[in-house]
Amino acid sequence: MNNKFKLKKGDEVIVLVGKDKGKTGKIVKMLPKVMKAVVSEINKVKKNQKPDNNQPGGIVDKEMPIHISNLSFYDPLSKKGVRIGYKLDKNKKIRINKSSGKEI
Repeated sequence: MNNKFKLKKGDEVIVLVGKDKGKTGKIVKMLPKVMKAVVSEINKVKKNQKPDNNQPGGIVDKEMPIHISNLSFYDPLSKKGVRIGYKLDKNKKIRINKSSGKEI
């Protein structure tokens, strides 16, 4: 099972559903096996951390993975989520914004 996504690490995304709906952030890590992504400052939870050799214990805020279907690529010009498509350009595959046709 090899999951392919149109979103990539470093992309600016907007959250479509859940407690963080409407917030934007950058993708920090992709988890293709479970079809999830970790987004900076999104889906934060409090976690009780046990102390270990290099860090103290206590309650820490941790970003949890969010499902890919709940994220959409954020277009700063239109200030909303847009769909991504592909276009072949001189034997090279380029991601494009479906609504404006511009390159990403």
